[in-house]
Amino acid sequence: MKNDNGFLATEPVGKLLFRLAVPTIAAQLINMLYNVVDRIYIGHMPQNGDLALTGVGVCMPIIMFISAFAALISAGGAPRASIYMGRGDNDTAEKTMGSCFSLQLVISAVLTAVLLLWARPMLLAFGASENTIGYAAAYMRVYAAGTVFVQLTLGMNAYITAQGFARTGMLTVLIGALCNIALDPVFIFLLGMGVRGAALATVLSQGVSCLWVVCFLSGKKTILRLKKETLPIRMKLAAPCVALGTATFVMQASESVISVCFNSSLLRYGGDIAVGSMTILTSVMQFAMMPLQGLGQGAQPITSYNYGAGNAGRVKKMFRLLLAVSLAYSVTLWGLIMLFPRLFAGIFTPDPVLLAFTGRSLRVYCGAMCLFGIQIACQMTFVALGNAKASVAVAVTRKFVLLLPLIYLMPCLMADKTMAVYTAEPVADAAAVTFTAILFASQFKKAIRGISGPAGDEE
Repeated sequence: MKNDNGFLATEPVGKLLFRLAVPTIAAQLINMLYNVVDRIYIGHMPQNGDLALTGVGVCMPIIMFISAFAALISAGGAPRASIYMGRGDNDTAEKTMGSCFSLQLVISAVLTAVLLLWARPMLLAFGASENTIGYAAAYMRVYAAGTVFVQLTLGMNAYITAQGFARTGMLTVLIGALCNIALDPVFIFLLGMGVRGAALATVLSQGVSCLWVVCFLSGKKTILRLKKETLPIRMKLAAPCVALGTATFVMQASESVISVCFNSSLLRYGGDIAVGSMTILTSVMQFAMMPLQGLGQGAQPITSYNYGAGNAGRVKKMFRLLLAVSLAYSVTLWGLIMLFPRLFAGIFTPDPVLLAFTGRSLRVYCGAMCLFGIQIACQMTFVALGNAKASVAVAVTRKFVLLLPLIYLMPCLMADKTMAVYTAEPVADAAAVTFTAILFASQFKKAIRGISGPAGDEE
């Protein structure tokens, strides 16, 4: 098969990053609308909108867990497919993609069964109160039925981007998001379905996106194609993908665990209003994380392909550019949140009490957001280089070694125990960035030395 991705090794990296990252950033922002739009509409429901918003917020750990399993397969599989393409081995790249597709179908079936059977007790354990469990369970029952659409849309869209078809990848989520935005008010308000309508709109929209992804990867325009002969699960190819994707899985699954810990602690110290505020805080945090992850995904095919091809100079250039752009974005957004916290909170709720509380807690929770550019640039580059151990190390350190204990430690050290819980986030972030930067400095030099040669010296 002809390798049509030579442009990844020849075009200027700045032009390439713009070409690939703009659509992936747009895709991440649009993808964020799936849940954020739901929360905006639900928060503005005329009756009990604040309680409904809190109930749906309790569902977020489960939703993040579902997304994490998609990342477990795709976040490792797509970079490995790009590396194989860089080596000119498109046949192995196709078999890698096919194995990951089938593995995601198996995981989807298991997750659907688990959620349909045990959603309610899980939600109660995750921070739902007697006031909010009805809303949470109603949303989750409908959302669980569409697990396979979420898995295939998020998982397989990474292979579209990995081949350089960033605009097509953006269209995947754009189509779904537009459907969601259009269907939400119809189901929630016009048909009077409330939170069930919000979940149904999301599931149907993901179904449309899933159909788009599968049709494209099975069609003639793609370089790597889903074919019957590539679909058997080959563990020799799938296992390294899972190993590499473990870092992203830990990042996303740990968000679920951390969200549970946050919700249970906040419910204890601050009640439903503190949990409702956390729903808004995590939504605002997505404004920071999603574009940064989109930027990293845009850089991934460039880094992976050139690493596979032995072009060390282009790998170094790509990281420097990724770091500069990521840091500029995170600092800018951090400044806006510090200056106008109530403006961001007001997007999700008109309730004056919740708005006032969230305006104060948002500044605390996002205190170290300015450093996110460093964390994401290093972590996404680890993944692009196929360094599974380092990727897992930084993910585990930030969430489990630092943040999880701090959620319970900080209330012991501060008088305002509710704000102390929120303070755990910036303290953990600052320490995690320091650890990541030190580890990256060592591992990146080692990776570059491993591929340096005549091509690696080109700048």
